[in-house]
Amino acid sequence: MTKTNDATGGRVFYDGECPLCAGWVGRFRDVLQRAGFTTAKLPSRAGTREFTEMVVEMPGGRSFGGADRLVQIARRVWWAWPLFALAQITGTMGLLRVGYRRLAANRHCLDGACRVPSRKSPGRWLPLICLPIAALFLRDDLPGWAFMWTMALAFYAGGKWLTFSEARQHSPATRGAREAGYLLAWPGLDAAAFLSGVAPVARPRAGEWIPAVTNIVLGATLLWVVARRVLEAHPLLAGWIGMTGVVLLLHFGLFHLLALGWRTAGVNATPLMRQPARACSLAEFWGRRWNTAFHELVHRYTFRPLLRKAGARPALLLVFLLSGLVHELVISFPARGGYGLPTGYFLIQGLGVLIERTNLGRRLGLGRGARGWLFTMFCTVAPACWLFHPPFLHHVILPMLQALGTT
Repeated sequence: MTKTNDATGGRVFYDGECPLCAGWVGRFRDVLQRAGFTTAKLPSRAGTREFTEMVVEMPGGRSFGGADRLVQIARRVWWAWPLFALAQITGTMGLLRVGYRRLAANRHCLDGACRVPSRKSPGRWLPLICLPIAALFLRDDLPGWAFMWTMALAFYAGGKWLTFSEARQHSPATRGAREAGYLLAWPGLDAAAFLSGVAPVARPRAGEWIPAVTNIVLGATLLWVVARRVLEAHPLLAGWIGMTGVVLLLHFGLFHLLALGWRTAGVNATPLMRQPARACSLAEFWGRRWNTAFHELVHRYTFRPLLRKAGARPALLLVFLLSGLVHELVISFPARGGYGLPTGYFLIQGLGVLIERTNLGRRLGLGRGARGWLFTMFCTVAPACWLFHPPFLHHVILPMLQALGTT
């Protein structure tokens, strides 16, 4: 293999007979060149060795293949740097390698080379199924808080790939830069809206930036000031305060800033949190205001299929049951306790939605106005100690705050 010039970032070798590989190199050639990389085709598969993955050769002759190659490139591209940072978490590199090998093994059946009907193919579901299972094997090797984030990222990465692969097949002309932005620099899961460049996007007003910045400041204050001061006297209260600070800092702050930034660039990026405290019904709270990324995923791939087969009410309860089980894996499993409480919490939410839709619920005004708001706050806030139970606060949140230097 040809050696690289020490003045360059390296050379990327790819399978020129693979439409997917050649397409991605074509889209990102300018990005690679700005990062100091050159590109070249791998030797023909007609030889004695068949290359099953891309290879990057660094200055000095060191070679990296597969997922390791992606990480080496990501560390030299500013907007892809989160992938490099993620790979430093224990166990993540193994998950990336498994996913890349699966993709590489089927690369000639992607990009239309041997197309199968997308909705019939289980391949796009594999990351969403396999990554959380693989994460379970790391439970005994990671602190509870690190395992929590690993499991959450496993579900997130699987959902990301599922939505991306479907949207990309329906919009094959999407630009590579926007694809990379969706995968690496946007926490939402509405790939069709994000990748589409057809509909005009309303640019954010100047006043929309203020709440996002305010939430970042407030979240940081709760994390590094308030939680620290109340820890010794009230550990559980400190856990609640710190957890609230994390949610404000990330979901209501940084993620909202990302949405505003993408909208400024003309990309349709809907904020994950859309003023949930203003919801006047549980259906509005969970369907349109709280964590729209998770709602998009379960509504599209769980509720709609179940609706056709089981009807509206059973489908609704099954979706909330599934939400509870997912939160068991992200909350109770890392805490090694409190099993069943998150599931109970989400079943209460499902029953609450059904109640507000009954004739009695409509007569009582449970789905609108002040009464609807009070009913929504009561159902979501009163049983919150089931969702974020004491074992989770003691064994996950407080150690995480300690690791962050907030306690």
